[in-house]
Amino acid sequence: MFRRLTATAALLAAALTPTLAGTASAADAPLRELADARGIYLGTAVTGGKLTGAYADTAAAQFDSVTPGNEMKWGSVEPVRGQYSWTGADRIVDFAEAHGQEVRGHTLVWHSQLPSWVENGTWTPDALRTVMTDHVTTEVSRYKGRVDHWDVVNEPLNEDGTLRRSVFGATLGESYVADAFRAARAADPAAKLYVNDYSTDGIGAKSDGMYALVKRLLAQGVPIDGVGFQAHLILGQVPSTMEANLRRFADLGVDVAITELDIRMTLPATEAKLARQKADYAAVTRACLAVTRCAGLTVWGFTDSDSWIPDFFPGEGAATPYDENLSPKPARAGIAEALAPGTPPGPAGCTAAYTVQSQWGGGFTGQVTVRNTGTAPLTGWRVVWEYPAGQRIAQAWNATVAQTGTAVTATNLPYNGTVPAGGSVTFGFNASWAGSNPPPTVLGCG
Repeated sequence: MFRRLTATAALLAAALTPTLAGTASAADAPLRELADARGIYLGTAVTGGKLTGAYADTAAAQFDSVTPGNEMKWGSVEPVRGQYSWTGADRIVDFAEAHGQEVRGHTLVWHSQLPSWVENGTWTPDALRTVMTDHVTTEVSRYKGRVDHWDVVNEPLNEDGTLRRSVFGATLGESYVADAFRAARAADPAAKLYVNDYSTDGIGAKSDGMYALVKRLLAQGVPIDGVGFQAHLILGQVPSTMEANLRRFADLGVDVAITELDIRMTLPATEAKLARQKADYAAVTRACLAVTRCAGLTVWGFTDSDSWIPDFFPGEGAATPYDENLSPKPARAGIAEALAPGTPPGPAGCTAAYTVQSQWGGGFTGQVTVRNTGTAPLTGWRVVWEYPAGQRIAQAWNATVAQTGTAVTATNLPYNGTVPAGGSVTFGFNASWAGSNPPPTVLGCG
């Protein structure tokens, strides 16, 4: 899938110019309209049973693609061999059609959330291949023409890039991947077919393994249309090679997509952490925009009340663009600002570096350098951080600095708010310390 531009999107792009006022207007526009204007889809995973009230309203208004979080997985739709339950999946597909949304089908063949009769069965290769292809054929055929993208095979690789020894990998070897794709293509020739995995977002051993797998599949004539990168990320750890990684897969002649984006943090959420998260969400969005064959981006649940993170990572959470009360967080603004018409794609445009210039008993002088790493001028900046050891700001220059508890916020003054592409400004401060003076635990710039 290449960039799309509808008439409505073209009008939006013309109306919103890359000025500060234009950016403000873009921040208020529905995310789906901003994404459409940039030629990509912006989706969310949803829980079918929650598609009522404000949850449904937000999902419909802000996103132009939905992914069933669990309702299309094998254990949900075929818990007993040959007996299918489509209620949950149908609810989500019906919802999408009623609101002009695409559907990303997730997922046909996966080692997890399998019914026990598959996972614990005693299989010959021929028998398991038949069971698998029958399941793929049945599910894809039911939604032929209604599901736009399928995650045909999910998480086939180990962390080192080798084939996972799931029931499918152990019994059939790598051939199961090709068989699943061929069955899906036969059932719906028009749907886009993806392989999908986690920890492949940047260049490394696992993504190298995925790259090699995709090359082999293409060489065999397997009908693979795209590669999905889950992007379950940790605050401040967006891979620096994400854009380059997406691009090398696109250069193979396949589409790419960010399929399950969330960015978790150690709780509680603070202003500094949320600012860092905003920058991270913007960076991932820009990475997709920078690669022509990036079809779109899906967040794995748009609200913290519907996130899987707290159940799997105790003490962590706040990973999505909306809070538990469906109020937008800074992360939502980060996505909107990255999608705003005229905003250059590529790396985030603001970084901050903190240094201690001098230190003495009970006090120190610090300096922060704000750098524009983007390709358009910054028209104002804001840096936030948290002190881990009770340091207190006493006075500052070249910025307005305020501190509440451990949280510090610094904003530009009238004369240094504009920073050209590649340029930088600095501000400084005097502060007190007692016991130790470690650097900030979180440093965010936006």
